Amino acid sequence: MSTGSGTDSAPAPDPDDRGTGAAHAPAEPAAAADKPRKGTFSSLRIRNYRLFATGQVVSNTGTWMQRIAQDWLVLSLTGSSTAVGITTALQFLPMLLFGLYGGVIADRLAKRKLLLLTQSAMGLTGLALAVLTLTGQVQVWHVYLVAFLLGLVTVVDNPARQSFVSEMVGPDDLRNAVSLNSANFQSARLVGPAVAGVLITAVGSGWAFMLNGLSFIAPIIGLLMMRPAELYPGKQVPRGKGQLREGLRYVAGRPDLIWPIVLVGFIGTFGFNFPIWLTAFVDKVYHSGAGTYGLLNTLMAAGSLAGALLAARRGTSRLRLLVGAALLFGVLEIAAALSPAFWLYALLLVPIGMCGLTINVTANSSVQLATDPAMRGRVMSLFMMVFMGGTPLGAPLVGWVTDAYGARIGFLTGGAISALAAVGVGLFLARAGGLRLKIDLRRGHQHVAFVPRHPATPDQVATAA
Repeated sequence: MSTGSGTDSAPAPDPDDRGTGAAHAPAEPAAAADKPRKGTFSSLRIRNYRLFATGQVVSNTGTWMQRIAQDWLVLSLTGSSTAVGITTALQFLPMLLFGLYGGVIADRLAKRKLLLLTQSAMGLTGLALAVLTLTGQVQVWHVYLVAFLLGLVTVVDNPARQSFVSEMVGPDDLRNAVSLNSANFQSARLVGPAVAGVLITAVGSGWAFMLNGLSFIAPIIGLLMMRPAELYPGKQVPRGKGQLREGLRYVAGRPDLIWPIVLVGFIGTFGFNFPIWLTAFVDKVYHSGAGTYGLLNTLMAAGSLAGALLAARRGTSRLRLLVGAALLFGVLEIAAALSPAFWLYALLLVPIGMCGLTINVTANSSVQLATDPAMRGRVMSLFMMVFMGGTPLGAPLVGWVTDAYGARIGFLTGGAISALAAVGVGLFLARAGGLRLKIDLRRGHQHVAFVPRHPATPDQVATAA
């Protein structure tokens, strides 16, 4: 499985209120906030989800091995950060072009059967790249092609997999499952880069690609072993005209959906280009090799895993947490770009990973919890299209800036854009929710807080909360 972005579903608004605006949407998350907090691993008591999670951690480990090996292979073949950016862009370009159609497909078809197809196809892409590399025939255009094909499969796999998690755990365990999925992904990220660094140094990138291809056997077995009677199947939407436009209209009438999607769009396009920045820092700034690149990815994964486990214990997914995490994320990236020593740069990657994961989980669960189940595939495909589909636009640009002006300027640019986006979205949300910024420097008082403007309706306050 190729992403740790989370999962899906929860009690939905009344169908009669679909698309009527933000005034109705926040009521559900607000009510959910009153539910008692569950244990960190509560979703794992469900057999189907345990099978899913077990297969996912094996596959995610292979995915991270391939990511590291792929980035390093492209850098070795070309010596160019721009080429690394192009590879990343091609992998996410299908999401930008066809992402919304993937959501329509996910809403129409049985998700378990669909995932069996997508996971098999993703495994085959890894095996194909392995054969090319191990036989010494690989060229950079081969890597570009495989990355694009993997992206095409991901267009359908992402919304289907996210929606399917809700069918395994039901609405009460959604937030916990979203967070555990991210913890699962980041746990694999701790192991995958380290193993990839050893393999690349010892025997070359080909074996990392081979192991990734074989790792997809685990989720396929898990899907086959599930008990369909224990699922919470969502309603399959029949084929019809205008379903794509219906999904866009639904989101357009919901500020509580639009602004998180806008924010993750900026973060995903400009702030998450770590393959470009880390390879550039390792190669051009610290003059090291694949082992150091794997180490830096592992440190970032450690922070992400900590963030995921904290999110699993958190009872709510507030938009103010999303904005705060995005602002801190941008500031930390700026600090890392300017760090004078390797050890400081490496240590800053831990909180950067933690904030990045918090952004991911909070935005993902906030959007899913506010979305009608019948629209979820389409809404989540839009979410993923913006979050991941912005990479084809941002990665080549960031790669060019990094090549032309250096790794530090490239990293700093991404951090600055992320921080400015967080401030802008935070101000829009405060305005939509009838809130204003209050600064109180008196001792014993909360120094900075958002408080209601007068007059402000309860629905407005709930929207910004």
